Amino acid sequence: MHLDVLDLRNFYYRTRLGRAAQRAVRDQLVKFWPEAKGQTVAGFGFAVPLLRPFIADARRVIGIMPAPQGVMPWPPGMANMSVLAEETEWPLSTGMVDKLVVMHGLETSDNPGAVLDECWRVLGPGGRVVFVVPARSGLWARRDVTPFGHGRPYSLGQLEAQLRQHAFTLERHASTLYAPPSHRRFWLRTASFWEGVGRRVPWFTGGVLMVEASKQVYAPKRPGLREVVRRPLKVLEGLPVPGVEPA
Repeated sequence: MHLDVLDLRNFYYRTRLGRAAQRAVRDQLVKFWPEAKGQTVAGFGFAVPLLRPFIADARRVIGIMPAPQGVMPWPPGMANMSVLAEETEWPLSTGMVDKLVVMHGLETSDNPGAVLDECWRVLGPGGRVVFVVPARSGLWARRDVTPFGHGRPYSLGQLEAQLRQHAFTLERHASTLYAPPSHRRFWLRTASFWEGVGRRVPWFTGGVLMVEASKQVYAPKRPGLREVVRRPLKVLEGLPVPGVEPA
C-alpha cells in the first residue's frame, strides 16, 4: 500500500533524518549517473527528492506520483514537473524516457509486476532505470518511523530475479543508508561517517538497495545466408542426367 504524499513530503523535507536520507541516496544516484544532458529523466513513486540534480541539463524532468499516494507540486518555486497517474498507466509515450528512478513505488505497490512492465514500456532502447528499495536485512526496513519501513523489503537476489523476469538487463548495484534510522542527534551528526565506512566494509549492511538495470532491445533474427546455403539453388534440377533413362 502506498504511503500518503504528505507523510513523504514531511519526512524528506521537514525532518533532519529525512534530509540526511535524501542526501545519501541522491549522492549514490549521481555516482551512477553523473549527468543527463539533453535526456528525458522521470521518477515514479516519490522519487522527486532525487531528481533535482538533473533539472539544469536534462531536456525534461517528470515526477510521476501514483494515485493512491497523491501528488504535490514540485519543485518549489519553479514550473510544476509532477503529475498524478495510475500506477500502471503512466501519461508517457512508449520509449520516451532515457533515465528512470523508482523510489517508494515498487515495494509499496499491490501489483509490482505491472509497475515493472510500465517501466519497461516507457524506457527507450538502452534506457536505464534505478530501483531504490528497502533492504530486507537492513535496519531501515525494521522500523516504521521512515518510509522504508513500509511495504515489502527486498534482498538483492529477490530484486534481481524479479527484474530478469521482466526482461531487464542488470547493470550494477549499491547499498546506502548505513547509519541507523534514528532521529537522535549523535546518529544524524555522524551519518556521513557511517556512509563512508559502509561503502568500504563489504559485510556492513545498508538500509537501502539501489539496483540499476537497462532495457536492451535486440534486432530480430531473419533468415539470411545460412538459410540460403542450407537450401542451395539447384540450377540443373529437372534436366536429364546423361546415361540415365527417364522414369
